[in-house]
Formats: sequence, C-alpha cells, structure tokens
Amino acid sequence: MASAGLEILGMILSVAGWLGVMVACCLPMWRVAAYIGQNIVITQIVWEGLWMSCVVQSTGQMHCRVYDSMLGLSDDLQAARALTVVSTLLGVVGMCLAVAGAKCTNCTSDTASKPRITMAAGGTFILCGLLLLVAVCWTANGIVMDFHNPLLEETQKREFGNSLYFGWGASCLLVLGGVILSCSCSSKAQNNAVARGVDYSGVKSMPVNGYDRKDYV
Repeated sequence: MASAGLEILGMILSVAGWLGVMVACCLPMWRVAAYIGQNIVITQIVWEGLWMSCVVQSTGQMHCRVYDSMLGLSDDLQAARALTVVSTLLGVVGMCLAVAGAKCTNCTSDTASKPRITMAAGGTFILCGLLLLVAVCWTANGIVMDFHNPLLEETQKREFGNSLYFGWGASCLLVLGGVILSCSCSSKAQNNAVARGVDYSGVKSMPVNGYDRKDYV
C-alpha cells in the first residue's frame, strides 16, 4: 500500500509539473520591460516569450507578433525554445511509462518488469525537470547580465517574467515527482521479493520415491 501511495503521489506531482512546462512554454512572458530610470512611467509594456513578443498599451489593448525567423533570435532564446520543447516531449514519454508501470494497469503481462518501467518513468521525469531548469536559468542569467550592462539602454533592459517562475516551479515538481516514483519502484521490488519468498516457503517437499510415510503404516 505504501508503494502504491508513493506511486500515485509521484504521478500527480509529475503531471502537475508537465502542465507547468506547457504554461511556461506558451506564455509570452519570459522577459518583461524593466521599470528603471526614465522608463518608470511608460505608456506600453513589452513582453517577450519563446514564440512571440507582445506590447500591452496603457488602454488595455495588446498586440502580439510571432517571431519571423528562429535564426534571428538570441542564443539563449533559441536554446530555451529547444530545451522546453524537448522537456515537453519527454514529459509525454514519462507519463506513458508511468501508466505502463503502474500497479493498477495491465499494459504488460510481465509483472516483474513493472518496477523497471516505473524507474524509467521516474528517470525521464527527472531529466525533463533538469532540461527545463537549464532553459529557465540560462534565460534568467542573460536577463541579469543585460540588466547590469552599462552599454545597454534603459528601455532595452528586461526583468524576469511570470514564465520563468512557472518554469522553476514546474522543474521542482518534475524532479520531486521523478524521485518519488523511483522510491516507489524500490518499495515495489522489495514487496515482490518478499512475496516470492513466501510462495517458495509454502511449498512442501516430497520424498524421493513419491510416497508419504503414512503409506507404510
């Protein structure tokens, strides 16, 4: 029962983290215009995401424009886009492996392989979270470097957007969910070993000639 509870908890955390990856990938709020110096009172707010940039006017109107060329983007933005997409796909693979290795499913006839499938799912979720963490931290480092660059104009400096915070939270959930799934896999393997030991201990030995002692009485 303990391993089943850990398995369910790990899957819930991992799925929640994968949804956070989707939110961070789709929201165009990785970079937000900084309010510093002469840029404190402005009539528009600039949002920059992985796929588009948006300008929000003071009247509430928002205009978004999809990036024309991927090669024209900065290196950190290209890397963040690639890592986020790979992380999303790995999350799908991890969920399929977690469902196949769950106790309540019959996706495989070999029950002994379920712990190994669950461990593979946990490792996939951990890798998924690490890739997203690298993408978010790389982008955050670029924002900090540009913010303290004296050669850059104040209107071009950016701050952390909400997508970065979603990314940090989602990566923590994915790594935690993957670790919990791996722990449930070890508990499941121990339970299977104990169950097999009980089965073998219940087998009675028979005499070599095939007759019991009571047959000679």
